[in-house]
Amino acid sequence: MLAYIIRRVIQLIPLLFLISIITFIIIEIPPGDYLTMRIIQLRQSGTEVAEEEIARLTMQYGLDKPLSQRYLMWLWNIVRYGNLGRSFQWEKPVSEVLGERIALTMVISIFTLIFVWMVSIPIGIYAATHQYSISDYAFTFFGFIGLSIPGFLLALVIMYVAFTHFGISVTGLFSPEYTDAVWSWAKVKSMLQRIWVPVIVIGLTGTAGLIRVMRGCLLDELRKQYVITARAKGVPERKLLFKYPVRIAINPLISTIGWLLPSIVSGEALVSIVLNLPTTGPVLLRALMYQDMYLAGSFVMILSVLTVTGTLISDILLAWLDPRIRYGGVSE
Repeated sequence: MLAYIIRRVIQLIPLLFLISIITFIIIEIPPGDYLTMRIIQLRQSGTEVAEEEIARLTMQYGLDKPLSQRYLMWLWNIVRYGNLGRSFQWEKPVSEVLGERIALTMVISIFTLIFVWMVSIPIGIYAATHQYSISDYAFTFFGFIGLSIPGFLLALVIMYVAFTHFGISVTGLFSPEYTDAVWSWAKVKSMLQRIWVPVIVIGLTGTAGLIRVMRGCLLDELRKQYVITARAKGVPERKLLFKYPVRIAINPLISTIGWLLPSIVSGEALVSIVLNLPTTGPVLLRALMYQDMYLAGSFVMILSVLTVTGTLISDILLAWLDPRIRYGGVSE
């Protein structure tokens, strides 16, 4: 098991390096840069910018250097100093801009992941063991609704219903008195009271999809010969269900951790704008619009690391739950 984990970790290093190159190139592909955008905005507002000032700012931001040199400087600062660069539009280090926002985003992501699994697995098992029942059709119907409704639209509906019928506002992650307050137990309590809205909105699509996956995989396992034989020998239905079929059917869900974590983080962008959440989504959108390359590049790298880390976690869990994967990986 240890050899399998070490080999998987070693394989991730060149992959992350390749991802960083692609990320930086993609961000730099559009014509212009942050300074050009900023100068256009200033001139449209009637503010003249001298050529000497433009040259000075170009040199200050390092925009006069070739793309390859800017990339190497960015990567070297990350590897050696943990410095993700400086955001142009915020005029702060990227780590300061993303610091608390990443923490809040990860809290929402973890709660969403727990919500998705706690809802989708039991419902998927129930739907598979009660195939073609009224409950199965009902879960299938609501599952398709969950897949088809965009998160931001559901957020708008919840905001409207909460305000018009109950007179409460569900926007923001904290009550107004705790928005700019230092962290305390009261602020954490305020967050826990309001976090359920973004968790449900962001997690609904993932829940609907995983219910279908769990149902289909479990139905496939329940039709296999070893289940039929065990049932014929009189093995209790509950023991028969959870000893092997559910363990094997859950493998595809575990394998989705690799894309589920970054999809939650990136998928909350529009929801965060609608619900006014202090997370990374709105920051990423602004960084891409203004071509703030270090901020946008760092964020995309974080998503990439989450994807790779999630894939590693899912591989380790799969190898732990299903020895066939572990032994097959070692023997290759």
